[in-house]
Amino acid sequence: MSLLESPSFQSLSAPIKTATLPGEAYVLSIVSLPSYYAISASSPDDSIHLFSKSRLDKVQTLTKHEGPITALRSAHNFAGSLTPVLISSGKDGVVHAWDARSPGQPIMTTLQAGRPRALLSCDISANGMTIAAGTELQGDDASVLYWDPRNPAAPLRAHSSTHSDDITAVHFSRTHGSLLLSVSSDGLVSTSNSDEPDEDEAGLHVGNWGCSIAQAGWVHGQSGLTGIWASSDMETFSVWSGELDFVQDADVRQPSVHTGERTWVTDYFIGAHNNSSIPAGADNDLSLFLGSNEGDIALVSRPTFADANAPWVLSQTWLTGHSDVVRSFLWDEENNVLLTGGEDSKLNAWVSPPRASASTVNAKRENDDAMDVDEDEGISHRKRRRS
Repeated sequence: MSLLESPSFQSLSAPIKTATLPGEAYVLSIVSLPSYYAISASSPDDSIHLFSKSRLDKVQTLTKHEGPITALRSAHNFAGSLTPVLISSGKDGVVHAWDARSPGQPIMTTLQAGRPRALLSCDISANGMTIAAGTELQGDDASVLYWDPRNPAAPLRAHSSTHSDDITAVHFSRTHGSLLLSVSSDGLVSTSNSDEPDEDEAGLHVGNWGCSIAQAGWVHGQSGLTGIWASSDMETFSVWSGELDFVQDADVRQPSVHTGERTWVTDYFIGAHNNSSIPAGADNDLSLFLGSNEGDIALVSRPTFADANAPWVLSQTWLTGHSDVVRSFLWDEENNVLLTGGEDSKLNAWVSPPRASASTVNAKRENDDAMDVDEDEGISHRKRRRS
């Protein structure tokens, strides 16, 4: 594997703005609302903080969760109406919905029958009519729970056979209505029809990666939705077809750059972003954000996943803004801002990467040698995550 430097490579070392969370909390996730950026903070804070988009000033704190917050999502529709909404899930077993225009009290709170099960992930369908959440393993069961936001007093249904361990991520397709992607610590990548009450009938496709999966998302090409990506707890990254046939995987720590001008070595995977446009010559819309233990960040892409030998391309780095592991990011393409959050309690706003273009494909070929990495190292140098 090789990591080539884009001819339009840029490196930044100074954020535009910086905000700091109280109590040494980690910045776990970042989403964009109409007037604010919302972030979730780890313990001991366990709150949602809203920051102004213009100055990155903190304007409000939402504290309805009783314990760690596990996921944040934003959407343009809620319960069938054109209402922008913020969705949050927590280990208290609750999903809250907040009016994203003026968050205050939740406009919806879900309930579970009996003893609530901790929720590790959540999402809302593109039409705002279904909320899905993945539970922590409790006993022998881990379930995908579905709610109708107009009647959240009890789940519409629970699918308990899709996964056999913690359900770490659920994502609705933004273009295919009821199509839900779910991944788990059991190593399975699954797609389901969220409108189907019968779980046996709801399951569409399943892939087994054979390792604990931490994150996942959709891949789009020129023809629309084309596949799925997933990342593991061991810093590996995989791509799957829409029918969940395995395409390829890679250790993101292996491609590196060592030139007279700079060195980049990846320590961990932060997340992936779906670009608003697909670069000329590319078959996917993914940009991968990778991190170093020193708190530096790199933007890496791959023009094609169809060719296992295709190089990775390093487009940009953001250096010295964080002093610890970076846990979250948001690329706000509309406002040309990149936000990053870390274990140093900092929320940084940076100049955004350039929009996807043909230049990301025509990379320099000066450094074709990949760095050898011990496959057994895992994430030994990365700090243990707070719950």
